[in-house]
Amino acid sequence: MHVKTKFSIKDLEHLSGVKAHTIRIWEKRYNLLQPHRTETNIRYYDVENLKRLLNITFLYHEGIKISKIAGYDSTQLKETIDQFAENRTESHAINAFKTAMFEFDVRAFSNTYQQLVKERSFRAVFEHVFLPLLHDIGVLWQTGAIDPAHERFISELIKQKVILQIEAQQQLPKMVDKPVFCLYLPYGEIHEIGLLYTYYELLNQGFSVVYLGANIPTQSLPHVVKHYDSLVFVSYLTVQPQEQRIEDYVSDFNNEIALGSHRKLWLMGGKIRGLSKRDFPKHLSLIHNVAELEKKLETLKK
Repeated sequence: MHVKTKFSIKDLEHLSGVKAHTIRIWEKRYNLLQPHRTETNIRYYDVENLKRLLNITFLYHEGIKISKIAGYDSTQLKETIDQFAENRTESHAINAFKTAMFEFDVRAFSNTYQQLVKERSFRAVFEHVFLPLLHDIGVLWQTGAIDPAHERFISELIKQKVILQIEAQQQLPKMVDKPVFCLYLPYGEIHEIGLLYTYYELLNQGFSVVYLGANIPTQSLPHVVKHYDSLVFVSYLTVQPQEQRIEDYVSDFNNEIALGSHRKLWLMGGKIRGLSKRDFPKHLSLIHNVAELEKKLETLKK
């Protein structure tokens, strides 16, 4: 598959958050973008146009009038962005990561990340930059505004950063009088970043973890049960299960794993959005965000 380097105005709308109608006005009135045309006279935009629009959008959202931005040359545009970036690090970093993604620029990604962690904890970077970035990228992928290669590039770099944090936390002592957590993704599920970050949080809080990773059928989990008296299973549901309700998945888990003992299961991820705890047995916990996870772990430590 060819990596996407040509974008429609609808793609630009998805990528920047600015309506296509507004982009057309900016283009016509202020000559902010220079679209190209195919041999059949269809307008399209290249990566340079996209990068410029992301920069313009950043300043526009900071309250600078579009007529003023239109008067900036490339040097003034960069200098102004740098000034605002000191106070708006998160939004600027998200744009910088998107730009790195489109250019497959590992160094640009690394430089932006290093600037972030100089002043923020990894938890803050993940929650306030990586999570919104991943959400945006998911939407862009679904709407066809980006190629799967772009999504995989940025996702793998984020995954690497989480793994480095996990390795550092693995060296710290763990509590011996608390449950052990077993982390896994259900069969067919490959979106691992959320589960990896949960791994990091558990280690950071002093818990012991058995990490199984992606694509694990429930039939394989009883092997872990044999080795631990107190065990909590945690799974992160992004696209799976697809062919059954979450309620049925929990029932299957109980039959395969808990064997009537109601062993604890914590579920996270987009698939649990909108579900109510009232529809599940007591041993099942629904955790909707990082804050809820942190709160639950603090309670468990006490």
